[in-house]
Amino acid sequence: MINVVAEEEDTNPALVFASVHKAYGRRPVLQGIDLEVGRGELFGLVGANGAGKTTLIKSLLDFQSLDKGEILIFGELHRMPASRRHLAFLPERFVPPHYLTGNDFLRYITRLHGVDLNAGEVHRLLRQLDLAPEALTLSVRRFSKGMTQKLGLMGCFLSGRPLLVLDEPMSGLDPKARAHVKELLRQQQALGHTVFLTTHLLPDVASLCDRFAILHGGRLLFTGTPEMCCARFGGTDLEQAYLNAIGPHDSGCQ
Repeated sequence: MINVVAEEEDTNPALVFASVHKAYGRRPVLQGIDLEVGRGELFGLVGANGAGKTTLIKSLLDFQSLDKGEILIFGELHRMPASRRHLAFLPERFVPPHYLTGNDFLRYITRLHGVDLNAGEVHRLLRQLDLAPEALTLSVRRFSKGMTQKLGLMGCFLSGRPLLVLDEPMSGLDPKARAHVKELLRQQQALGHTVFLTTHLLPDVASLCDRFAILHGGRLLFTGTPEMCCARFGGTDLEQAYLNAIGPHDSGCQ
């Protein structure tokens, strides 16, 4: 019986959003979101400010209730706390406890995830993120925005979780750091892990994501590969195709 269940679980997508609706008062924010993210995918969610991206992630993490619909995490209802054992999350505005050092934070976050803190892996990540080892001895209140973002990403990478949910993971990073993070995300995918990220950076989507979705006005306008988006909406690159998709009169606020 156990083997049968394990085999069935292995066939479930990483994420399923089924007819997801959410409104704040009379203002609809998510209007019937149907989306599936496969295991091992690098999947991007793009949209203007206020399009509903963060609301969708908050719903996934059960930080707020849905008005209608359901979300599955590897086949388990998102409302069940145990379903979130599969994932690590980096919020858009990541602010670690100011009284911790970088080392303290990494020890704390790996303990929460129930994994050992691997010194070799920490040094590998420091090297790949171009962060000096001495930085981890500092109080995080002394970190720049970019250093703080790198620390949060390290916590996610060290978690060992098969699903990374990253809200604007490139925020505050310079072009060199962004290139390093993209390589680390590809390494996560090579391990069989799934990455679900939001971003405003369409060139990153074009170079990194297997598929992506355009969320606009609380609805999905497109789901597919970057190449499919360009073919469907025209334009010389993904940024132009995105602008064509949302139309010339983007309100940018829902």
